Amino acid sequence: MNKYFDLTGKVAVVTGASSGLGASAAVAYAEAGAKVAILARRLKKLEITKKKIEEAGGTAIAIRCDVSREEDVKNAFDTIISEFGTVDILLNAAGIAVLGGVDAMDTEGWKRACDTNLTGPMLTAKYALPYMKEKKYGKIVNIASVNALYSDKDDVIARHSYNATKGGVLGLTKGMAGTYAKYGITVNAIGPGLFPTEMTDDLLAMPGFEDAFGEKNPTGRPGKEDELNGTVLFLSSDASSYVQGQFIIVDGGVTLV
Repeated sequence: MNKYFDLTGKVAVVTGASSGLGASAAVAYAEAGAKVAILARRLKKLEITKKKIEEAGGTAIAIRCDVSREEDVKNAFDTIISEFGTVDILLNAAGIAVLGGVDAMDTEGWKRACDTNLTGPMLTAKYALPYMKEKKYGKIVNIASVNALYSDKDDVIARHSYNATKGGVLGLTKGMAGTYAKYGITVNAIGPGLFPTEMTDDLLAMPGFEDAFGEKNPTGRPGKEDELNGTVLFLSSDASSYVQGQFIIVDGGVTLV
């Protein structure tokens, strides 16, 4: 059974790999046997992830890349191909959350969210797809969010640009899944609930927030950093060869109630 999740010989590209869920997934890919190219804007933090991968016995290259800039993405993939020769897996984990409802948001914050959360996955897929199409094999996994499906009623934590862009990731996922299935490429999305990351530090630090969240989540707590990795590995491996265009929610059951 383990052969289905074995990534030996595969090359995985992970965006947003300098911290949080992206960094954790990058290490999980290495532990499963993949060579990993890790991308993010903060090179010093990428080097920490790279060290963790190497300590786990893996191989990695760290590339500074702003996924909202096409020149950065193109240069990153040029480096990846030069070093590893191909791309088998793309995990789009880069993302930002700009606080504010529409009535309190400026257009600059809106554009930053759109550029990172939606343009970023489009650009990385654009440069990964030629290699996947050529070999008729590829795995694209987009990190969306449960916030693609529901909103926060509290003005203080409203993030309408996040809702909109993560909903857009679902549309992009389904569009690509339908078009590229004939090339042996699967495209799926994951919807994490609340996990402790740099993006959620401000929420978890709010007095009473974590207790209130635990009361409405059947699991009673936020997720742990590595609890997303099983779903990431499933969608990135041959275990999901007949899974196409799906959105798998990993939230401890909070969207059930």
